[in-house]
Amino acid sequence: MVIKVYIASSSGSTAIKKQQQDVLGFLEANKIEFEEKDIAANEENRKWMRENVPEDSRPASGNPLPPRLFNDSRYLGDYEAFFEARENNAVYAFLGLTAPPGSKVGVGIPHPNL
Repeated sequence: MVIKVYIASSSGSTAIKKQQQDVLGFLEANKIEFEEKDIAANEENRKWMRENVPEDSRPASGNPLPPRLFNDSRYLGDYEAFFEARENNAVYAFLGLTAPPGSKVGVGIPHPNL
């Protein structure tokens, strides 16, 4: 299982740049292995990302913008979904990974029926 983060190295948007840095910085700080896929420098990466973002996760107009996260080919979400998972201490669950022992970023909030 490989976490893939689709980014744009030459984005003109400061918001996108900050979101990308936030995601990549978090993954690096928590020693979560990932592959960075640049859609600005590689047309194949751009095409693959756009084709694999589910219809219900696309913007009303235009193309899906980075950062977008995948676990292998399974779509995980955009920055907002990542941010929400991080706020809920559920990043490993969001990424489809098992949290390492003693991790401060847990697997999520226990389900109330468990």
